[in-house]
Amino acid sequence: QVRLVESGGGLVQAGGSLRLSCLASGSIFSVNPMGWYRQAPGKQRELVARIIGGGTTNYADSVKGRFTISRDNAKNTAYLQMSNLKPEDTAVYYCNKGFPPFDFWGQGTQVTVSS
Repeated sequence: QVRLVESGGGLVQAGGSLRLSCLASGSIFSVNPMGWYRQAPGKQRELVARIIGGGTTNYADSVKGRFTISRDNAKNTAYLQMSNLKPEDTAVYYCNKGFPPFDFWGQGTQVTVSS
């Protein structure tokens, strides 16, 4: 069964931190770069961070220096460490392959940053 299960979201004050986790089924995780995406109300889903084979990472300009993506291949899990959170980071966060096409999406995890 192909699955993506995101967790770790919550309500945090501006300047705070959260760590998101994504448990992915092996068929997705083992052969693909992985990415974290987010969708704020009324906006399109956007790439936040991507980790490619060999540990190369890419970040959206808006999160550079604040977010860190990592992965544990033994656990089929990707992480997103978010620090110095801002109200504009409020969104539902999803994980998926690092590049399209995307066959499906998980339920996501809500991150709300209060000012």
